[in-house]
Amino acid sequence: MQAKDQLGERKMKILHAIIQTYLETGEPVGSRTISKYTDLNLSSATIRNEMADLEELGYILQPHTSAGRIPSDKGYRLYVDMLMEEKEQELNEMQEQMLEKADKMELLLKQAAKVLANNTNYATMISTPMNSANKIKFIQLSQVDEEQIIAVIVLGGNVIKNKIITVGEELSSENLLKLNMLLNTTLNGMSIEEINLGLIARLKEQAGIHSKVISNVLDAVADAIQIDEDMQIYTSGATNIFKYPELSDKQSAQEIISAFEEKQQLTELVTQTLSQEENTGIQVYIGDETPVQTMKDCSVVTATYELGDGMKGTIGIIGPKRMDYEHVLKSLKHLQNELDAIFHKKV
Repeated sequence: MQAKDQLGERKMKILHAIIQTYLETGEPVGSRTISKYTDLNLSSATIRNEMADLEELGYILQPHTSAGRIPSDKGYRLYVDMLMEEKEQELNEMQEQMLEKADKMELLLKQAAKVLANNTNYATMISTPMNSANKIKFIQLSQVDEEQIIAVIVLGGNVIKNKIITVGEELSSENLLKLNMLLNTTLNGMSIEEINLGLIARLKEQAGIHSKVISNVLDAVADAIQIDEDMQIYTSGATNIFKYPELSDKQSAQEIISAFEEKQQLTELVTQTLSQEENTGIQVYIGDETPVQTMKDCSVVTATYELGDGMKGTIGIIGPKRMDYEHVLKSLKHLQNELDAIFHKKV
């Protein structure tokens, strides 16, 4: 039988309240403090009896100087195991949902690029949504072995990143828990731009001898928040370029086709589009204005679509400078609205 089943729901709630309160205050916790927890609805006398049982079972201790109780290592272990179980379940559910969404999204975006190419008779591209102004949802530090911990970083849009961090010494359950609380209380909902030197200094000071762990976790967060290297770009209609004499000479056409095949230059176009925070509308680049070197003889029209939680993607149309701008702008605006509507219904 698992420890939580053996203790029962009431004892588990009281133990959870004791540990939570002790982590926040650092002071031994008495029955009167616990009785203030609204979801318990128990008298101080009942709580005292339950606390006596928890002490007898070895989950809490009574320091000789105080009438209150503090968690024992056994209590911390149960608390951390349950916390880990909850977070693991949450992460598994998130990953399953994201995989399902990713499959649907790939089909949708490929189809969108194809329809747009057919509709305009130009070359088209569309990127998977990425977090251009990513915010931290939560961070979970867990012990891997005596010298390593794993940082699970969940970002806006439920993007999950894992990073192994070498700490050089085993962290106790209590210290790991305190670091988790410190990081989440301070960083929840923040973007990388908001994590300034003053904030880092305060975090390190509060972490005490574990300030190096904080530095490593912040480095991992910074890496995770960068525009993702896993970004996919779907293209369609590249051969439409040959329909326009000014683009169909061997070198121009070959350069444009290569850009569509290799996609590195398209990635740079997406990165530049998404890095302009105010740019949520439609952008038109004519000739030399385009960020893509091989497309200086073209016009490139881009639009940003939004998934929510800071997740944004780019739609692009590439054609001759004499493209039908009115039709292109209308088509892009229509697709932008369609994608926004679909994604806000949660694909």
